[in-house]
Amino acid sequence: MRKSPTTSASSSRTESDDRTGAVSSLYDVEPNNWRNVAKIAWDSFKRNPDYHITEKGQVGANGQVYDIEGPATSPLARKLKGRHLQMIAIGGSIGTGLFVGSGKALQQGGPASLLIAFSLIGGMLFCTVQALGEMAVLLPVAGSFSAYSTRFIDPAWGFAMGWNYAMQWLVVLPLEIVAAAITIKYWNSPVSSAVWVAIFLLMIISINLIGVRGYGEAEFVFSIIKIIAVIGFIILGITLNVGGGQNADYIGGRYWADPGAFNNGFKGLCSVFVIAAFAFAGTELVGLAAAETANPRKSLPTAVKQVFWRICLFYIVSLTLVGLLVPYTDPRLIGQSTSDAKASPFVIAIKNAGITGLDSVMNVVIMISVLSVGNSAVYGSSRTLAALAEQDQAPRWLGYIDRQGRPLKAIGVASAVGFLAFLAATNKEDDAFVWMQALSGLSSIFTWGSICLAHIRFRRAWRIQGHSLDELAFRSQAGVIGSWIGFIFNILVLCAQFWTGFSPVQPRYGKPIEGTSALIENFFQAYLAVPVVLLCYVGYKVMYRTSFMRCEYMDLKTGVRELNLGLLLQEEAAERASWPKWKKTYKFLC
Repeated sequence: MRKSPTTSASSSRTESDDRTGAVSSLYDVEPNNWRNVAKIAWDSFKRNPDYHITEKGQVGANGQVYDIEGPATSPLARKLKGRHLQMIAIGGSIGTGLFVGSGKALQQGGPASLLIAFSLIGGMLFCTVQALGEMAVLLPVAGSFSAYSTRFIDPAWGFAMGWNYAMQWLVVLPLEIVAAAITIKYWNSPVSSAVWVAIFLLMIISINLIGVRGYGEAEFVFSIIKIIAVIGFIILGITLNVGGGQNADYIGGRYWADPGAFNNGFKGLCSVFVIAAFAFAGTELVGLAAAETANPRKSLPTAVKQVFWRICLFYIVSLTLVGLLVPYTDPRLIGQSTSDAKASPFVIAIKNAGITGLDSVMNVVIMISVLSVGNSAVYGSSRTLAALAEQDQAPRWLGYIDRQGRPLKAIGVASAVGFLAFLAATNKEDDAFVWMQALSGLSSIFTWGSICLAHIRFRRAWRIQGHSLDELAFRSQAGVIGSWIGFIFNILVLCAQFWTGFSPVQPRYGKPIEGTSALIENFFQAYLAVPVVLLCYVGYKVMYRTSFMRCEYMDLKTGVRELNLGLLLQEEAAERASWPKWKKTYKFLC
């Protein structure tokens, strides 16, 4: 590599940097040498020469396990810290599903169904994320969901799950930007929706072009804002419920008695499951981010354990208060679309209390949540597309990773799909939102079910090939039983969605869903992800004639993070021995 004579940074570059093609930081350059700054900035977008794409045909196409980049030489930039990872897990899931989608769930099922569905989905996710954590610490790979399905289930199913997850996040980006544009309308803004779409899109793309560290810091800030808002609402909700509002009216469990705790019976409960699953979507991003953390063994298990308690605390407690403060018969719960901020039960509860200005503050939080999920969408889809390209399950040019560790071309594709958000400036805004949501609605159910099944298969192969659980750096607290519970529960949710798809819950207000065409349209809006996944799976299986992976032949060595586990466990045991009892209890739970 030719060195520039004008900079001391270039002359001090190590042989390792020359060999890997790494570029100097902009901060190492003399301030007045702007030409060199521009050159280094431009060079940072060039391909990382250390990045190797797997040989064609080795991955998935013939059923063999691909040679994924080992953790020590992964081309993705390992710049995420533990605090980033924990906030990604929270920030990727707290969004419009909680703040707005919960209104639709409350209207369809009532407050009791709302709590039951969200609690059960939260419990299922505890099992799922524990299983993911066990595999991700051992095999911290980019695009980990499809990688585990390819390795432990079937390469064809890995292909289907990879594109299912990529498509989910590709669609979520324009969907969330449309939601942000709709949220702006709460203030009756005279500015065109197209202007707001352009601003939001530019912000999200810029954050992701900064690199994984920029994404992590943005999610850290976004998550703090959302957490403060939820905690503030919980305190306010408790105060209002016990009669601390302006009218000093004690509410208590009034709305659980009249109009009641349930609406639409068992079918109402089933319809809420899917809404709850959509609200929790993104929790699994903690596993996808594992490939870009400095120390997955230390940071990932902590994040995996904390995510369950934090999300369940924020979701269950806040939704309990929503069910106490807003009756499911309130007509404002039904907005123009499922992302209409005017339909948010959080906003309705504040407006019912007569507190001036606080509803606008809550809408700002909703808009920040939308941008946070959009930010996660670019991150999730770009990393998954790059992983699929490495596995030869997507165009190989999508595997381009530059010298700053950014999957640049995959980010470009994700950003380009985001321009569909300009439909928000047309009269097809609501239709676009509904169908984009239909495409991504059940994707998380497939992802979570596949993680559980992959963990079940992994554990069986681990035992058959003579390994013990003591060799695992992190072991799922829920174990294989938890993975079976998660897998079966995801199948039940798919069955419930099928039922409510062809026999929908009729809306309390508005036009009823009647007639053949309306029922068919409703079914595909509820179940569109299923035929897409099956088409990918069957098509790939027929084309490459892949076989179901047998446990005795599964590769449990390639890509495993090399650790002196015995020494690490001794050091950790010595450290734990010095902890007081309260800290031991905290670390066990969190």
